[in-house]
Amino acid sequence: MEEQSDLLIQRRGKREELLAEGVNPYANDFQVLHDSAVVVEAHGEQDAETLEGCTTEYRLAGRVMARRDFGKAAFISLQDGGGRLQIYVAKDALGEETFSLYRKLDIGDVVGIVGTPFRTKKGELSLRANELRLLTKSLLPLPEKWHGLTDVETRYRQRYLDLMTNPEVQETFRKRSLIINLIREAMVADGYLEVETPMMHPIAGGATARPFTTHHNTLKMDLFLRIAPELYLKRLVVGGFDRVFEINRNFRNEGISIQHNPEFTMMEFYRAYATYHDLMDFTEKMISEVAQKVCGGTVITYGGKEVDLTPPWERLTLKESIVRYGGVEAAVLEDHQRCLDIAANIGLEIKGPIGHGKLLTELFDELVEPKLWNPVFITEYPTEVSPLSRKNDRNPDVVDRFELFIVGRELANAFSELNDPVDQKERFEAQLREKEAGDEEAHAMDEDYIRALEYGLPPTAGEGIGIDRLVMLLTDSASIRDVILFPQLRRESA
Repeated sequence: MEEQSDLLIQRRGKREELLAEGVNPYANDFQVLHDSAVVVEAHGEQDAETLEGCTTEYRLAGRVMARRDFGKAAFISLQDGGGRLQIYVAKDALGEETFSLYRKLDIGDVVGIVGTPFRTKKGELSLRANELRLLTKSLLPLPEKWHGLTDVETRYRQRYLDLMTNPEVQETFRKRSLIINLIREAMVADGYLEVETPMMHPIAGGATARPFTTHHNTLKMDLFLRIAPELYLKRLVVGGFDRVFEINRNFRNEGISIQHNPEFTMMEFYRAYATYHDLMDFTEKMISEVAQKVCGGTVITYGGKEVDLTPPWERLTLKESIVRYGGVEAAVLEDHQRCLDIAANIGLEIKGPIGHGKLLTELFDELVEPKLWNPVFITEYPTEVSPLSRKNDRNPDVVDRFELFIVGRELANAFSELNDPVDQKERFEAQLREKEAGDEEAHAMDEDYIRALEYGLPPTAGEGIGIDRLVMLLTDSASIRDVILFPQLRRESA
């Protein structure tokens, strides 16, 4: 840390020298017209002879990432939004005054450059600087000054440094933006209307999760940061918007892991006069097409292992998956006690009485989910664990629902919506009994939503897709923190 303190003193000293010489170390009057990508696109294929007579001037600005001095000339590596480009600065081209300014530059400073393209003797495309301006003086040295930005928590906490010094991190977030834009384009092209619904809810609903609580002073009431937008989006379908979607944040007061962040991005969408089968078809088509555009194909690599996203994707019922991947005989799944015995044998901690449907989902989570590598739609979830889903017409013990699993984790959840207000109220009441018994994630009663259903929700299917997890998949990122710019962290210690 002593070295860092010395460097800080030196840089502050240079700042004071510049001010004394009448140079503004935080100028804001340099016009930027290009970036490094423009230069590379225009001249990347041209040889030294072709560039020798080039007089096209480019106006760039960026951060100094490296410098090599040769007395009266030097090379600097300039990083901007288009990448990196080498800049040649020479005393005879810039003049004594400007070149003396160059000598006061440090790694990390932001500069403006006006220059013409050429190739060095080693063949590297560069700009010959005709003008150099200091735009922002950096007072702290970049982490490469020591041994790189390697501490994981520091990378997440000081994401600006992570982006600055690790180009692959920038690329991940550029891909994230592209993925979201492609999804939005696909939704709009299929006739969906993008909407925004409240982030603060008077009733925590739309999913089974523990909410964050806040308080509105004027209204003198507690509110909940939304755990899902579902109930508001379905109100819109009642109101006449037959296809709606929202890409936004959800908040769940739960644990933090490589798959979970308390604040995360979801897309939820609802389509009237459709079933969950329609959404399976749409989902595999959309995700495979996004993968094609982002990754160049539908066979990608995640964690060093191949993932095949080529449609059609496998479809199994929950029970079929436990038989196939969990090695449990189909007849055993109908026997509650034998399922309890299996749960005990694999180390599942079952506290108190548990319904058979919930027990089956616990077995699925433990025995099956980690093994689902290539895309699999799991269908026919127990009604007991699906309070907002439509019961199956042939078997009321299960609902018309699917969850999509890829690389051993859930990526999407969808179902044909429950639109019977009497059935919905009964299920809310059952959830209330579970909440009273100590289940903090049980769904609350929402009387206004029941009222909306009483006006008539058309036959509807809805789905939620975890955007962060999809970005993890398509960028080969091991942790959700790698695809969220500013993930939630513990308070920084003093």
